[in-house]
Amino acid sequence: MMKIFGFKLGVVILVAMSLSTGVVLAQKSQRKAKSTASKTRPAKKAPVSSSFKSSVPARPGYSSSTSMSDQAENELRAALALTKLDPPDYAGASARLFRMTRDPRFMASRNRIKYVLGLMLFEMKLFQVAAFQFVDVVRQGDPRYVKQALQKLSVAADISDDDTLLNYAIGRISIEDFPAENRDMLRYRFGEFFHRKGQWEKATQMLAQVPQSSIYFSRAKYLEALSYVKLNELNNAIRSFNILANARAPRGVTDTNRVAAVAGLARVYYQAKKWDLAADFYRQVPRDTELWHDVLFEQSWAHLRSAEFRSVLSNLHSLHSPYYEDFWIPESILLRGIVYLYICQYDEMEKTLALFERLYQPVQNSLESFTRGNSDSQSYFNEVEKVARNYEKLKADPSLRKTLRVPFMVSRSIFREGDFKNIYGYITQLRQEESVIHNQPVTWKRAAIGQYASQLIKGRLNSSMRLAGEISKNHMLTMKQELEDLFEQYNFARYEMINGRKETLKKKIQGKGLLAKQVDESQNRDFYIQNGFEYWPFRGEYWLDEIGDYHYLGTQGCE
Repeated sequence: MMKIFGFKLGVVILVAMSLSTGVVLAQKSQRKAKSTASKTRPAKKAPVSSSFKSSVPARPGYSSSTSMSDQAENELRAALALTKLDPPDYAGASARLFRMTRDPRFMASRNRIKYVLGLMLFEMKLFQVAAFQFVDVVRQGDPRYVKQALQKLSVAADISDDDTLLNYAIGRISIEDFPAENRDMLRYRFGEFFHRKGQWEKATQMLAQVPQSSIYFSRAKYLEALSYVKLNELNNAIRSFNILANARAPRGVTDTNRVAAVAGLARVYYQAKKWDLAADFYRQVPRDTELWHDVLFEQSWAHLRSAEFRSVLSNLHSLHSPYYEDFWIPESILLRGIVYLYICQYDEMEKTLALFERLYQPVQNSLESFTRGNSDSQSYFNEVEKVARNYEKLKADPSLRKTLRVPFMVSRSIFREGDFKNIYGYITQLRQEESVIHNQPVTWKRAAIGQYASQLIKGRLNSSMRLAGEISKNHMLTMKQELEDLFEQYNFARYEMINGRKETLKKKIQGKGLLAKQVDESQNRDFYIQNGFEYWPFRGEYWLDEIGDYHYLGTQGCE
């Protein structure tokens, strides 16, 4: 079933309108040039805080009154001297500092040493490893170091996309204690934290404080709108989406954040049962964006709720072209079949049901076989990642998919899910840090710091991949159950089709059948010509630049 902001939408029985079979193509005579396709989610990464770009001071973040033993002070100075070389030797400094954290002679100064070690690791772009040093400092609770360690922990966790560490830091820090240049990040992360916990009113209050000048503005405003939706304050949600759409308008109609905002407006109006407004905003999503495919299906539901069957069939004709056979859209095919049932077009309905069976019966068989024979979460992750890593090749050459144990459309759908994308983004960051470790000097990798960093990243990777595998498994099981439910509806629809044909045949035998033409064969399309369109009848051949311009025309086939 289609989901709009977490609510499932089912097929609604409506009174049939006057329609008949026949698909034509109506398209604008002059089209605007298409823009490059863009993703629908805001960029995740923020620039590294300027506080980390500058060279590390000799006594970073502390006054000269901080007490250390002379021996510890000399060792720390020697380590920091390496950062002043050209180029700075952060690896060498981190190795010396790590040895100091394990030396009993320096236990009294361990918190300060660990803090400086975290700064060195941050400069090496080992954000995850650095974050754990700051966590250790925070856990010790020494008031001289906790505030600064929390600040650095928050930034490191934000860059590495580690929600666990972010939540740990957020629960212990005040925005007023944070450096001014990073407060917008913290406001956004606070809002994200409250949203995840279901505290949506707190989330809106925090997210509203992120200014338009911030790199976090788009994400914050979008999440603010979603929080208002959860509160069922739809007018406020519309206001937030409008602010975001207007703020991003100068960047062009295909801008990722603008498109997400426009789609959000359409979904809110749908939830408000304003079907016509919802359809209008769905139309504003450009076809050369990643979100357009999903929007086309959602728009069909808005038309269905308005009993606009022509528009439903027009959209679904584009959606079911060969260009989209790799997309997970089983419900849309049955929806098309049910609309044909409403208008008594049994031949078209039979073709549609045959398409559903041809596409999704093998998928159901594969999912049943794979989920029955695999319990290890790693195997689920591996199958989805095969598609994620080789997506362009598999998309271009269907013959390469023969080796996949999970159907291409299933894995493709899973790696587009928000929960999988989040954990996979974290895995990608961990792998980047693993590569950083691999490129360090051999002496560093063999030293205690290198072994520690390698084991830490490996452990985080393994646990994250297991979690990603469980997420993948849950999605596959859900999809398998969805197909089982849809095949029950498929069987019911086929029964209704056979019964409808029987009744039609009875009426023909009795001389009561419909005598009107079943397809509008007139070539006169003055309406389209007068409105700047050109018209060609559909001859069974699809062209990519025509997708989205098909229009279903005619009269109904029911008595």
